[in-house]
Amino acid sequence: MLRQSPIFLRGQRLRLPAALRAYHDESFGYRAARVHEVPDYTPEQLANRAANASLQRYADMLRSHGHRAANIDPLGLVARDPVAALDPSRYHLSGAYDVDGIIFAGQEQEGPWELKDIVEHLNAVYVGRIAYEYMHSPHKAERLWFMRHLEALEPRPAPDRKRIHSLLAKSEALDKFLQLKFPNLKRYGLEGGESMIPALDSLFRVAAQAGVEHTVLAMPHRGRLNVLLGLLGYPPAGLFRKIKGGSEIPEELTEGGEDVLDYRAAEGDVLSHLTAVKDLEYDGRRIEVELLPNPSHLEAINPIALGKARAKQYSLLKSSPADCALGDRVLCVQVHGDASFTGQGVVMEGIGLSNLPHCTTGGSVHLVVNNNIGYTTPAHGARSSMYCSDIGKMVGAPVLHVNGDYPEDVERAMEVAFAYRDRFRKDVIVDLLVYRRWGHNELDVPDLTSPKMYEKIRARQSVPQLYASRLVADGTLTPQEAERERTAYKATLEAELAREAAIDPTTNKPAYQPEWKTPPGWEGIVWPASRDADREPRTGVEEATLAEIGRASVKVPEEFALHDKLRRHIKHRLQAIEAGKGLDWATAEVMAFGSLLREGNDVRISGQDVGRGTFSQRHAMLVDQQTERTVVPLNAWAERSGAGKSGSGRLELANSSLSEMAVLGFEYGASWERPTLLPIWEAQFGDFFNGAQVIIDTFISSAETKWLRQSGIVLLLPHGLDGAGPEHSSSRIERMLQLTNDPFTFQPTEPNVNMHVTFPTTPAQYFHLLRRQMARNFRKPLIVAGPKGLLRLPAAGSSLADMAPGTSFQPVLDDPAISDPSKVDRVLLVSGKLYYELAKARDTSSPATAIVRLEELAPFPFSRLRAVLERYANASRFVYVQEEPRNQGAWGHVAARVKTGVLPEGKELEYVGRGPSALPAPGLGALYKAQQAELIRRALA
Repeated sequence: MLRQSPIFLRGQRLRLPAALRAYHDESFGYRAARVHEVPDYTPEQLANRAANASLQRYADMLRSHGHRAANIDPLGLVARDPVAALDPSRYHLSGAYDVDGIIFAGQEQEGPWELKDIVEHLNAVYVGRIAYEYMHSPHKAERLWFMRHLEALEPRPAPDRKRIHSLLAKSEALDKFLQLKFPNLKRYGLEGGESMIPALDSLFRVAAQAGVEHTVLAMPHRGRLNVLLGLLGYPPAGLFRKIKGGSEIPEELTEGGEDVLDYRAAEGDVLSHLTAVKDLEYDGRRIEVELLPNPSHLEAINPIALGKARAKQYSLLKSSPADCALGDRVLCVQVHGDASFTGQGVVMEGIGLSNLPHCTTGGSVHLVVNNNIGYTTPAHGARSSMYCSDIGKMVGAPVLHVNGDYPEDVERAMEVAFAYRDRFRKDVIVDLLVYRRWGHNELDVPDLTSPKMYEKIRARQSVPQLYASRLVADGTLTPQEAERERTAYKATLEAELAREAAIDPTTNKPAYQPEWKTPPGWEGIVWPASRDADREPRTGVEEATLAEIGRASVKVPEEFALHDKLRRHIKHRLQAIEAGKGLDWATAEVMAFGSLLREGNDVRISGQDVGRGTFSQRHAMLVDQQTERTVVPLNAWAERSGAGKSGSGRLELANSSLSEMAVLGFEYGASWERPTLLPIWEAQFGDFFNGAQVIIDTFISSAETKWLRQSGIVLLLPHGLDGAGPEHSSSRIERMLQLTNDPFTFQPTEPNVNMHVTFPTTPAQYFHLLRRQMARNFRKPLIVAGPKGLLRLPAAGSSLADMAPGTSFQPVLDDPAISDPSKVDRVLLVSGKLYYELAKARDTSSPATAIVRLEELAPFPFSRLRAVLERYANASRFVYVQEEPRNQGAWGHVAARVKTGVLPEGKELEYVGRGPSALPAPGLGALYKAQQAELIRRALA
C-alpha cells in the first residue's frame, strides 16, 4: 500500500510565506493575511484534468465523502450507509491514466497509473483511520494544499513508538493507581481516551520545531490530571495533597483570619481545575506550555485562552509588525468534549472571533476528545449535525477525524493539523474519536442509559494495552519491557504518596509544600491583600498635559474628509479645553487614555461600536467619509510624546463581534497576561452583560480567590432609567454587588474585596478610576455603572483642575450646595444620575436637604461616609433614594452596611424609590415619568 507524505519533518521548520506577514490598521487591529501561494495547476495539468473528467470526479468524491466510509469509530457503534459515490464503477473507469493534476503523487512514480493503483492510493489516504474534511473550504489554495500534502508519495518519518507507549502506559497506570488508592474520588480519568496524551505531545513537538515558544492550553476536566502529571510535570505529591484535602496554594496566601466563617483569603479550587506551567524540550527546542485554570462551566475557558494568547504576542507585534506574523511564537490549543463543542454557544462565538482583525491569534488548534456521548446523552440526542465538529465549518475550518485506538494515526493527524495552521494561520479541528470507560465520573453507572455501548467497552482491551500488544508483536518491545514501564511509574507514585504524608520534624509540616512563582511580566505587582498594596495612588495629571492630550485627540490629518457632525464635536471639545471647564465624559476619558499611553501603558477597549461610542459620544476613531480610511489621533500623539519606560503605549479600538461572552472572555484573558494593559469591555447597554454572566461569575469575580489570578479588566455598563423600557435601563448593579465579598460590618480601612463596583457622577471621577486601575501596584476588576444621560449634561461637566495633581477618585462626594451643614434636617444618599434630577428639583432657597453621593459601592466606604454624615449633626432623617425597583439597585447593599456604625446612633436609613418589580424599568413611558416624578417628590417633600 502506498504511504502518505510527510507534513512536518522532525527538526525542519516550514518557512512562513511573505504573504502571511501581519498587518494592522490605525485602530491597531492585527490579523494574518490569507495565503494564496500554493501553486495552481499548470496548463498541462488543467488539460489532463479535462481529458480525464470522470477520473477527476471520482477523486473529488473521495476527497469530499471519504470521511463517511473511513474507519474512525473505535467501538463501531455509528451506523453508516454505503457511500455509493465512492464506488469507482459509477464513473465507468478502466485501464490506465495519466494522473498528473488529478492526484498529487510527486515524481516517484512515472507514467500511467493502473486503475487499481489509483483506487488503492486514494482509499489509503481518504478511507483509512484518519478522515479529512477540507473540500468545504472556500479557498482554492487551502484545498490544493491538502491535496498535495495528503496524496504525495514520500514516506513519513517513523514515529517514536517507545515514547508513545510510555505516555500511554503512564496515563493508564495513573488512573489505576488513583482508583486503587482513592476509590471514591471523582477524578475524571482518561480511560478510553489515552490517545489524547500523545496527541498533545506530538502537537507540542511540531510546534517547537516550527519556532513556537509559548502554548496557551485550555481544556476541561476529563484527562486533566493525566496531562498535568504525564506531560506538564505536576508533582504527584501535590496532587495527593489536594486529594486528601490540602491546598494547592502556598500557606502564606491562605491565612484568612481568626473567624473561619468569615474567611477572606485565597480558598483554592477543586481537583479537576488544577493548573501548571512547564517548559518542555523536543530535540533541543524549548516550548513553554501553560495549562489555564478553568471553571466547571464547559468551554468558558476558551475565549480566555484566545485573549491570553493574543496578549502574549501584543508587544512583539506592536514593536515590529513587519518582522513578525501572528502565531509565529504563540500557539493557542483548545481541548473540547464532543457534547460541549456542539452544545455550548461560546464555542461558536470563539470560532467566530478567529479571523477578526482585533481578535485573531494566528489560528488555534482544536482537539475534540469525542466520547460519542455527553453526560448520559448519546450523540443522536446531543446534536443535529453528523459530526460534533460541524460548527467549525462556519469559518471553513478543516476537520480531521481520527480513530483514537491508533495512537500513531493520532500523532499524524496532529502533525497535519499544525502544518495547516502554521501555513494559513487559521483554526483547524481534530476530532479524536474515543470512548469513556466509566461514566461521567468514576462513581457513575453508565449502563443505566447506554447498555450496548458499555457492553462493548467492557469486552475490549484498553488503548494502552492494544498498542503495547502491537509493539510486542512487531518486536519493538518485549512483554517485560512493556510491563516494566507501568511498574516503574507505579513505584514513583507510591513514593510520592509517602512523601506527601511525611512530616518534616523541623517544621512539623508536610514534606511537600506548594510554591508560588510570580508570572513573567508581573514583577512589581504585589498581592492585593499585602501590606505593600497602594490603595490610593496619585492619579492627577498636569493641566497642560491634559489640554495637550485633549487637543491631540481631535487632530486629523490634512485632506481628511471629516463628517460634518463631528466638526461640532471637535469645536465643543476644544472650547471646553481652552476654558478649562465643562469637560464632558468622552473628553475626560480620552485624557485618561492619553496619559496612560504616555506612561507606556496600552489601552484596549472592545465592544460594539466602541470607536464611535454607542451613544455617539467617544469618536476616538475617525473615518474618512470619502475613502473610509480610519485614524486614531491619540496614537499619533502618543508615538510622538511617549515617555514611558517601554516607550509610548497604543490605544486599540476593537469594534467587536456581536458577542458578549466570548468577547468579554477574550478581554479578560488578555488581562491575565499583561498588567501593563488596560483592557476595557463596553456593553452597548448595561444589561447586555447578561450574555456574559458565566465569565463574570466564574472568572472576574472569583479568579483571585480560586486561582491567585489578578486582573485589571474594566466593565463599562451604561446604566440609568430614562424611559427606554425594561431591557436598556439597568446594568443589574445588584448582581455585581452580590458577587463582591464586601464586608457587612464597619471597616476602618478599605478591605481587600474581589472587585470594585462604582457609580461615578462626574467625568473627573471616571478619569481617576481609569488611571487608578494602572497606578495601583496590584490589579482588581472594576465595574463602572456608566452614565447615559450624563454624557453631555452641562451640570455634570468637570474642570481641568478636577484632574490635576493632588486630585484623586473620591468614593463619597459631599453636597457642594450646602454652606451651613448645621441647618440640614434631611440627608439623601444617592448614586448615579438621579443626583442631578434631585439637585435640580430641590428648593434652593431652603437648606434643609443635603444630597450625598455614593460613588463607590464596593468596597463600601464606611469611614468616608461616616465622616461626611458627621457634618450633619442636626439631621433627623437619613434617606437612601434610588430609581431602580426596591428589589434591585444598590439599596440592599447600602442598607445592610450603613447600620453598622455609619449612621449617627439611634438613626435609621429610610428608603424612597420604586416598589419591588419583576422589571428593571416600566415599559410604559407615561408610567415611567409618573413614577420618577413621584419618587423625586417624596425624597424632597
